[in-house]
Amino acid sequence: MDGGHIGVDESGKGDYFGPLVIAACYVGPEHLAELDGVKDSKKLTDPMALRLSDVIRRTCPHAIVAIGPSKYNELYEKFRNLNSLLSWGHARAIENVLEKQPSELVISDQFADPSGLKRRLFQLGKEVELRSMVRAESDIAVAAASILARAEFLRRLIRLGEESGMTLPKGASNLVIEAGKRYVTKHGKENLGNVAKLHFKTTQTVLGASVGT
Repeated sequence: MDGGHIGVDESGKGDYFGPLVIAACYVGPEHLAELDGVKDSKKLTDPMALRLSDVIRRTCPHAIVAIGPSKYNELYEKFRNLNSLLSWGHARAIENVLEKQPSELVISDQFADPSGLKRRLFQLGKEVELRSMVRAESDIAVAAASILARAEFLRRLIRLGEESGMTLPKGASNLVIEAGKRYVTKHGKENLGNVAKLHFKTTQTVLGASVGT
């Protein structure tokens, strides 16, 4: 694409611990020289994503919407649907970039019905073409957004771990379950929502084991 456009992506959706982070990023032809090495964050190591995110932040108009676990649990109770919550976060990030940088095109991953996202956009967003793509991370602006989201997720997950006095692993594996049990033993089950997304099935496993059932 010759002109600039906005890409939007998220991180933390499948991670039990940590926030949900949505980032939107405008990339124009004038930015491309600075973005060497920018590709889908899933293909980067964590240190590479953190390093590249600093370059993208300096170079491109962007916005990051980070929803910490407590707020995430509150919003999930309200929306009762992850795609609705994602649409809300995507819309906020897109609008925040449009306030800094006009754009006629926004590209997002095909996570849900794009009409749901379109409905949540405000006045600025209603003027743009919203294109939902499979494997959207092949687009440079979406790849840049994915790196911004991933890096912010990593920073916040590390911080949550430091505040908890323990390591909070990524994903939703057995390591995560073990860490959840340790967290509950240390801080109490009533505080689990401060670090974890409670609607995950992982919660049942963590709490079931922690109370000896």
